[in-house]
Parts: sequence; C-alpha cells; structure tokens
Amino acid sequence: MTLAAVSDAGPLIHLAEIDSLELLSAFDTLIVPEVVYKEIEAGGVPDGLAALSYELVEADESRIGAEELDAGERAAIAVAKERGVVLLTDDLAAREAASDAGVDVHGSIGVIALGYGRGLLDRDEAASHMRALQRETSLFVTDAVVERGIQMLDEL
Repeated sequence: MTLAAVSDAGPLIHLAEIDSLELLSAFDTLIVPEVVYKEIEAGGVPDGLAALSYELVEADESRIGAEELDAGERAAIAVAKERGVVLLTDDLAAREAASDAGVDVHGSIGVIALGYGRGLLDRDEAASHMRALQRETSLFVTDAVVERGIQMLDEL
C-alpha cells in the first residue's frame, strides 16, 4: 500500500525538535505546501528537512473557509482534500476542520507509530519518541494522549 501525506508546519517542527524528521520517510510521498515551507523557513528550516524527499506544491488555501486556521493549515487541508491523502497536523482546530472536510488526520504521535509499524523504530524507541514529544518540544500533548499512542504500538 502506498502512503501519501501532506504536512502543515506542526509535525515538521515537533519531529525536528526531537531529531526525528526522518520518520516522515515512512510515507511513500510527503507533500509540503509552499506556504507551510515559508512558515517554517521564518523560524529556521529544521536540520534534516533537506535530507527528506518531499514535493513542494502550491495550494489554494482560500477554498478552506476556517478563519481560525492559519494559511499553512488551510493550504495543507486543501491539498489533502484535493489529492485524497492524509493530513499531518498537531493543531486541534485543524484536525477538526480536516475531519469535517472528510480528510484522514494524524499528528506527530501517529507519525511515530507509523515509523514503528514500518520498521524504522523498535517499540521502546517509538515509546521514547512519543514521551520526548511531550517533554522536549513546543507541542502540548497530555499524558493520556501519549499513553494512548504507546498503546497503539501494541495494536499494530
């Protein structure tokens, strides 16, 4: 099965904060809207992004009318909907808007679980990465979400 995803800035930033951007290679195709790239470029392109294979695309974020979302989140949702691919976001409002639009959504914890499922990490490494997201990054994630992510590993 071919896996394709489009990412907003969140997972690119949060996975970079724990030196785990390479986990995005678990996707056969990774898409980054240009507006998302410009958002992360403003804060400094994370080390490791250049080593990833990804498709930089233009997106018409104006088609997604969720005013509470930033341009990058709207662009990523638009691409996910248009191409029928998974959206990667750690933003709750973006998750809800994408789900409402019929788009499958996963966050950084889901990327780590996929990395485990595709053999990029063993179970202990995956659990450690999930805990590191909570402790070592700018991502706010509850204990319950981390523990649920770790439980997911046993279900794969």
